[in-house]
Amino acid sequence: MPLQRRHFIRSAATASAAAAFGNLVFARDAAGSTLPNDANRFKISLNAYSFNELLRSGKTDLEKLIAFCAREGFDAIDLTGYYFPGYPEPPGDEYIYRLKKLAHRQGIAISGTGIRNEFADPDPAKREAEIVFVKKWIEVAAKLGAPVIRIFTGKTLPEGYTRTVVEQWIVDAIKPCAAYGRQHGVIVAMQNHNDFVKTADEAISLLNRVNSEWFGLVLDTGSFVTHEPYSEIRKTTAYAVNWQVKEQLKYLGKTEQMDLQKLFTIVKESTYRGYLPIETLNPGDPFIIIPAFLTQVKAALASVMRS
Repeated sequence: MPLQRRHFIRSAATASAAAAFGNLVFARDAAGSTLPNDANRFKISLNAYSFNELLRSGKTDLEKLIAFCAREGFDAIDLTGYYFPGYPEPPGDEYIYRLKKLAHRQGIAISGTGIRNEFADPDPAKREAEIVFVKKWIEVAAKLGAPVIRIFTGKTLPEGYTRTVVEQWIVDAIKPCAAYGRQHGVIVAMQNHNDFVKTADEAISLLNRVNSEWFGLVLDTGSFVTHEPYSEIRKTTAYAVNWQVKEQLKYLGKTEQMDLQKLFTIVKESTYRGYLPIETLNPGDPFIIIPAFLTQVKAALASVMRS
């Protein structure tokens, strides 16, 4: 995956387009672009959070989800860390390697993992502890063979502090995590989650300030709620190292179904190549909801790629 990541960055539109974003890493590497957009190859993954209630209640587990993915025709799974035994502490190697072997034997790649961290806490000691926490799970991701670990920035802007100050805390916390990710061959990626990061510009500001080829964006298609979301998605595709494809958009006080044709047209026109994890948050049985959504996703993606 590090090689794919390098190819991704080198194919980032054009050098001038990347420079317009202000990210020095992206601008520097874009000049080597040789791959046309129609060379994109996409694989569909399942984000385990789609089964959040069943996983937390013990009605299913990650091993069963791997079998589900194989049965339903997924290419990969995102083994979210919350559902590992003992979380937030990392599991033992025996469990990690059992999942890895099971996925391999069933032809399912591990597209990523993810954890909940908090870098917007005013207490420096707590932020330092969160850095240690992220580093531990970077090691888990490396053992799994997961190319990306999904992290967060902060839940909100703490009362009494300016955004400029808190953003600096977050940047200072992410930089050593990205450096540690580089040591272990794991890309650290923040998710835009309608928390401290609500807009494309806020996401880009953080990405530019960290300015590491081992740090990128998990582009959550359902969490740009402040402005028209398709424009926000398009604005950030150059930074995407993974995605979350949602069923619905909720923004400006309204809810509507995701226009998958429109979304995948944006993805196709971007420089992203790789996994497109899907995640459903709708109430109901995910063992029923997910296969139906997967069918829609595959049909829309195939249609866009033919056009």
